[in-house]
Amino acid sequence: MKENIPEKGASVQKDMETYAIIPYISGGIVDSTMLRKIADVADKYDVKIMKLTSEARISLHGIKEEDLDDVWEDLGMTPGGHIGKCVRPAKSCIGDMCCKKGYQDSVGMGKRINEFYCGVSTPRKLKIAVSGCPNSCGESAVRDIGLIGTGKGWKLLVGGNCGIKPRIGKLLAKNLSDDEVIALIGKILDYYNAQGIEKRVGAFIEKIGFEKFSQDVLG
Repeated sequence: MKENIPEKGASVQKDMETYAIIPYISGGIVDSTMLRKIADVADKYDVKIMKLTSEARISLHGIKEEDLDDVWEDLGMTPGGHIGKCVRPAKSCIGDMCCKKGYQDSVGMGKRINEFYCGVSTPRKLKIAVSGCPNSCGESAVRDIGLIGTGKGWKLLVGGNCGIKPRIGKLLAKNLSDDEVIALIGKILDYYNAQGIEKRVGAFIEKIGFEKFSQDVLG
């Protein structure tokens, strides 16, 4: 029986024979060249399904194992890093790039988070979402780490989850600058990894207590 191949970013599919990959699209921003390249690769390797994901990426389903390396090479992308126990690519709304309600640059912040932390190993998968305003179109409150833009900076929430046991994230800090967000996420990841507790962030915080988590991370 075939299994996932994390180093190639490949998840085995229902047929237990073929694989899906999700090419990394920073900030969910694409151009015509990228779209044509993905379409050409899909045609060349007879990709059965292409799906726009909830994380603003394009998943390719039905790839043969022997084609995985060639698919990534033709895409011009480094394989792997986005499945398994690691920080996943940040999800973001359009923010102040276009939205009249956007207070903060959610796309830019998402890209910065990805540059620093995407693919970093963690005890369990870790998802981050960025929303440019309190309407939270990025669904920040139900991610392990969620950012919400305000007129005074960023709010940072922790412990959200929209999985089997949904959780609403708790406010850890507010009025943060972009640099303060990047630094604080680093502290959260360092602390989470150091404890060695193999639970999602919300369950991990519940186990040790939010007050202790806050004090230890914020100092």
